Amino acid sequence: MERRRFLGAATAASLGVALDGPFAEFGRAQNAARADTSLPREAIEKGEFPENSTIVLVHAAWADGSCWSNIVLPLERRGLKVICAPIPLTSLSNDAAALSWTLERTSGPVVLVGHAYSGAVIAAVKEERVKSLVYVAALAPDEGETVAKVFYRDTPNPEAPKMVPDSRGLVWMPDDAFGRALAQKASPDQAKIAASVQRPISVQCIQEPAPTPLWKSKPSWYLVAEEDRMINPKTQHFMADRMGATLRRHPVDHTPMYAAPGLVVDVILEAGRKTLSQ
Repeated sequence: MERRRFLGAATAASLGVALDGPFAEFGRAQNAARADTSLPREAIEKGEFPENSTIVLVHAAWADGSCWSNIVLPLERRGLKVICAPIPLTSLSNDAAALSWTLERTSGPVVLVGHAYSGAVIAAVKEERVKSLVYVAALAPDEGETVAKVFYRDTPNPEAPKMVPDSRGLVWMPDDAFGRALAQKASPDQAKIAASVQRPISVQCIQEPAPTPLWKSKPSWYLVAEEDRMINPKTQHFMADRMGATLRRHPVDHTPMYAAPGLVVDVILEAGRKTLSQ
């Protein structure tokens, strides 16, 4: 028994030391997210957001709605409705149309959240009830630009995978790229699951010129992933500055919703508090 107490104390002490270092922010963010999901409904402040306020989360290329699994409950426990919008990844205009269909399921004010490729998608819809946009390491082409143009604006990371379309014009991500470039800060299990559920993206998605983006008329927030190996952080800063977005930067990888969900939740809540009542 004494040995168990000693080992428990030593483990706690060592974790305390570790969290005082560079990973402290990640530890606090993840703990906050986990704690939030366990809060009883009555413990959450009532009336923080207008009735029927909805957060619409849009997945990126090589993903589906499950990529937001760590984000949904913390937002819902704040009294927000959350929808993970499915998009077909067949063309930018098709994906924007699919997102518009999801918006038809809502009735109140909306915050749109896009990750990576879907940053272009959330800016391509036209809906007055959209109050703000949140970009999570996301691409934000201007009118007439393509996703490919902004994606390849700056030098790619050495770990970034080579992406070649197949005979059908679909681009699949190599399985090992998830743990190496897309989600290097996530657990190996999470990276494996992401690789297993991946969906391909059509070349048309990144070659179609973008329409007038919604960020020109709506306030936006941008979470810059400073350790992103897919979209150069320099490119992310450029897009955020061009948009006039509220900038939040953190030492996270391309998929912070896996390794640091609390940070993602915080940015979304900030946008919601600032705009849903407008």
